[in-house]
Formats: sequence, C-alpha cells, structure tokens
Amino acid sequence: MARRENWTADDIPDLTGKVAVVTGASSGIGLEAARELARKGAETVLACRSAERGQRALDAIRADVPDAKAELLLLDLASLASVERFATEFRERYSRLDVLANNAGIMGGPFGKTEDGFERQVGTNHLGHFALTGRLLDRLLATPGARVVNVSSLGHRRGEVDFDNLLYERGGYGGWTAYFRTKLLNLLFTYELQRRFEGAGAGAHSLAAHPGFSGTNLGEVMGNRWRMGWFVKLGFMLMQGADRGALPTLRAATDPSARGGEYYGPGGFMEERGHPVLVASSEAAHSEADARRLWEMSEELTGVGYAGLEAGGGG
Repeated sequence: MARRENWTADDIPDLTGKVAVVTGASSGIGLEAARELARKGAETVLACRSAERGQRALDAIRADVPDAKAELLLLDLASLASVERFATEFRERYSRLDVLANNAGIMGGPFGKTEDGFERQVGTNHLGHFALTGRLLDRLLATPGARVVNVSSLGHRRGEVDFDNLLYERGGYGGWTAYFRTKLLNLLFTYELQRRFEGAGAGAHSLAAHPGFSGTNLGEVMGNRWRMGWFVKLGFMLMQGADRGALPTLRAATDPSARGGEYYGPGGFMEERGHPVLVASSEAAHSEADARRLWEMSEELTGVGYAGLEAGGGG
C-alpha cells in the first residue's frame, strides 16, 4: 500500500468498534490524539492523573464531537498501584484494546522519586508505561492488529543508558539528561516489544512516534519554570500546534500501512514540524542487548511480567 506524504487526521480510517487508550489525554498532544480517535468512532479512554483536568478534556471532546464514545479513567503512572487499578478497571469494562497510546510524560525539574521509590522521570515515562502495557497485554493479544504506540522525542538522540545507575541512585542526575534517557528507553522498549510480539507469533504491533517541535503544556511549563529568555518564547511561537504534534502518534496508531517496529515523526526540516512520515532513530535505540537488559530490569523493578511473549532478539 502506497504511503501518503501529506498525511493528516482526515486520513484516519473509520474506527467504529475499536477501543483506544491515550495516557496523558488531559491536554496537549494526548488530548488532540484522543479527540481525533473519538471523532473517527473509537471508544476512547482518557487515562489522566487529574480528575479535574481529565473531566475538562472529556467535556471539550464531547463539545467538539457530540456523539463521541469517550470516558475518563484515572491513571497515575508514578504509582504502580494506580497502574494496576486502572488496568483492572479497564479490563472489567472492555474485552479488547486496539490502540494503546503511551503518550504521557514529564520533563525536567529537580530530582524526585515516585511513590515506589523510582527516579521520577524514569519511573513515570518508562516504568509506568512498561507496567501499564504489561497489565493490559491480554487485551492487546486478544485484539487482531492491536497497536502499542510509545511517544518518544528528538531528544532521545542525546540519551544515554547506565544500567548501573539507571535510577540515579549513585547521583549524576540532571533534569534534561534524565528526560533524554527516558526517551531513549521508550524506543528500546518499543523495539524489544515488537521483537517479542514477533517471537510469540502475536498479531499485535509496537510502534513509536515523536511530535517534533510542538507547542504543548509540557514545553510551556518548562519555559515558565526556568524563566527562559525572549528567544525561547519566540521558539514557542514558532512551534507547530498540538494538533499537528499529535499526527505522528495518530498515524502510527491508525494508518493501515504502518507496521510494527516503525517510528514516525514530522517530515519537515530536522523533523521539527510537518506532516508525519517514517523517520529513523539513533543507533543506541536499536541495541538489542541494551533492550533485553532494560526489559529484564523493568520486569524486576515493576513486578510486571509479559506472560506469553518469548524473549526477542534471539535472547
């Protein structure tokens, strides 16, 4: 099937009868992705940490798409107990899961820990989504053609993994370096999950996306927090909107020509903006040895296994 170069939300096929979960759907890219999935008929679950912000997002979607089949379920990725509660509630409501968009994330800030004692960014951006995907694995495997889409970042190219100091127990923490690490972890997880889907003969697919240089609450908060100069404020003005930033995620999640193991991002200059296309990730993101080790550590740290999936990459 030929791939469109100027893919937009209008190219999303009819999703009636399908079920989608979008984490971090209370604002920004997550909200826009959830809106478009609901617009195309998917039963869409907004997985949000804040009940108040999540309800506002749900109300906004319903105002824009009056016949939307959408609901809010609370999820705090910084709490393994919350992840388990969400998965239990979801599984009680739904027998299938066509799209799991692992979109939520935090960026930068001072060192902190999650409820379970993990460094805050690794714990939320990677371990929380690893646990969530594992908890929902039975629904994914029961759904023909199910897709997991992990949202990474251009910053993954600056990420480094130190397995002897994954959670910065030995110091060396920096807000940006930790964020870049998590975005690299997102891709290592994506590719390893795809290898394990293939190894188990599963019909599910694992893909990744990045939004480019997009105006979201995440970036705006960081800009305000650090009182950055006028040139950064100008940069925010030049960003593409969250609706365009959501397109790589939406393409990975819905384009019939998309395949497991693919990575989507904007096709413009330096992948900062533009229509979503296939893009390349760093060499480090494709290390099968690192991916297997990360997987094993993630299972140990979260206590969440992926029963039914064989080890990928020949491991």
